[in-house]
Amino acid sequence: MEYRTLPRSNLQVSVIGFGASPLGNEFQVIDPVEGERAVHHAIDRGINFFDVSPYYGRTLAEQRLGAALAGKRDRVVLATKCGRYDTSYFDFSAARITASVEESLRRLRTEYVDILHAHDIESGDREQIVNETLPAMRKLKEQGKVRLIGITGFPLKVLADVAVRGGADVVMSYCRYNLLVRDLDVHLAPVLDRNGIGLLNASPLHMGILTERGAPAWHPAPESVREAGKKVIALARARGIDAAEAALRFCLDHPCISSTFIGMSKPEHVDANLKALEIRTDPEFLAQVEQAAGAALNQTWPSGRPENQD
Repeated sequence: MEYRTLPRSNLQVSVIGFGASPLGNEFQVIDPVEGERAVHHAIDRGINFFDVSPYYGRTLAEQRLGAALAGKRDRVVLATKCGRYDTSYFDFSAARITASVEESLRRLRTEYVDILHAHDIESGDREQIVNETLPAMRKLKEQGKVRLIGITGFPLKVLADVAVRGGADVVMSYCRYNLLVRDLDVHLAPVLDRNGIGLLNASPLHMGILTERGAPAWHPAPESVREAGKKVIALARARGIDAAEAALRFCLDHPCISSTFIGMSKPEHVDANLKALEIRTDPEFLAQVEQAAGAALNQTWPSGRPENQD
């Protein structure tokens, strides 16, 4: 395993992070015993960074991860979130944030989390996040219940603005750095680097688009992006490349990203993802991907409030 130091901390995190949303049946109903085995296997294979949220499975993912980490908490860096609790239910008030953390700590069976993120901030009021949410999270940090505070979201410019003005320690972005989207390097990574703020990446497979199975029906990407994903999968197949491995490896190469999170719910998922550590990005394949994607490269979709869009 490769490890990197998360800025503003002494935390050494695995470059591949365990995305725990599948433990909450977010994509399909899983076998909870297999899910627990996946957590244990990941730790044994060197993955020490786990990310979850009360939103995932509407608290189910936190419950299952907390149970799986029993007796192993000291071996992992644990991140959870606050502010989002259902598909359309967001509450970034100080009172809800404070209560939310206490609830998460009980479910996760721990006295503290290493990182607390405000979840999908583009769906909240930007000024409230800066002036109320992050200060409430900072108080929890002072109390020792949180080691680092962060924010997550899809639009990049609001993440950059809130991170700097609100004093975040770390930012998690998803679906903005992978084989089909690279605009993270334009709108977010340089700002965080200048300010010494940590950067985490999620959804290296573009929420399923860069897989043989393809995008789920609920995926918000336009049809042109779905078609580009199919072309990338076909290119990889023709070259004898595992598209998922290549997509994850590409993300791991980014010098400013401390860790890239990918969802897992079975031990074999862990082993498959670790294969990305054994390969290198093929420049010729990357050029073909860019050519095949064409106008769909860097094409995104709306998320959150209109005033928070890029």
